[in-house]
Amino acid sequence: MIYNLGSINIDHFYAVPHLPGPGETLAATDYRMGLGGKGANQSAAAAKAGARVAHIGAVGPEGGWTVERLAGWGVDTTHISRLDVATGHAIINVDVAGENNIVLFPGANWAMPAALVEAALAEAQPDDMLILQNETAHQVRAAELARAKRMRVLYSAAPFDVGAVRAVLPYVTILALNAVEAAQLSSALGTDLATLDVPEILVTRGAEGADWRARTGETAFAPALKVTPVDTTGAGDTFAGYFAAARDRGLSPQAALEWAGAAASLKVTRAGTADAVPTAAEVADFLGRRG
Repeated sequence: MIYNLGSINIDHFYAVPHLPGPGETLAATDYRMGLGGKGANQSAAAAKAGARVAHIGAVGPEGGWTVERLAGWGVDTTHISRLDVATGHAIINVDVAGENNIVLFPGANWAMPAALVEAALAEAQPDDMLILQNETAHQVRAAELARAKRMRVLYSAAPFDVGAVRAVLPYVTILALNAVEAAQLSSALGTDLATLDVPEILVTRGAEGADWRARTGETAFAPALKVTPVDTTGAGDTFAGYFAAARDRGLSPQAALEWAGAAASLKVTRAGTADAVPTAAEVADFLGRRG
């Protein structure tokens, strides 16, 4: 079972000829709205991968449809609170090459009560997994409760905040970063990632693939599959959700890397975030067509 203390955002997508520079005004060529937030994306990915997922989070009065969307993918939404605070939202500019920049408003994600987290994790069992990202309140409390129950804790250190990483790191069993975040963390801590006292470290490197290493010295690597990107938003979340689902099923780190990499590669060929995350059947078909 996977529990995800995660953000829920309403994503506003703007297609632009290039990412805007300082003081620049651009006319968007297209606009769409969808479900996003690193937490919602990862819950969607894990559920579409076939895992049992319970999402812990909060939305505002206008966010009811986001909860319904998650439930439609099989996510347990019992522990999503409805608050009198606006649902988190993101403004996402996507250029013609599929690259993006994002502005976040946290909203209800940072207003949820600690009691919500405590009630949700009261049901958890040893060897269940807790997923965390840096877009909600009560991360440290959740991580403490999880480790007290002997749960595994997969922490995506994004958006990067060294203070948040320092606070959560003592409870983390799987640290997930992209290449930029890995470099930022190494610089901030003044040490190589290999020296961190974390059981497992997962680093995604975009077109260069992804690697995993354990404190025991064991390693795994999976190259990226070549695709033509349409929208890279949510690719890392897709990878993390599929990787979590794979490990929850008992797959090896190598198999988990390969499956998650295929899911992320397929995702970037589609526009959108949580709605664009592929199902396990779609990933299997994608891999089958590639031989």
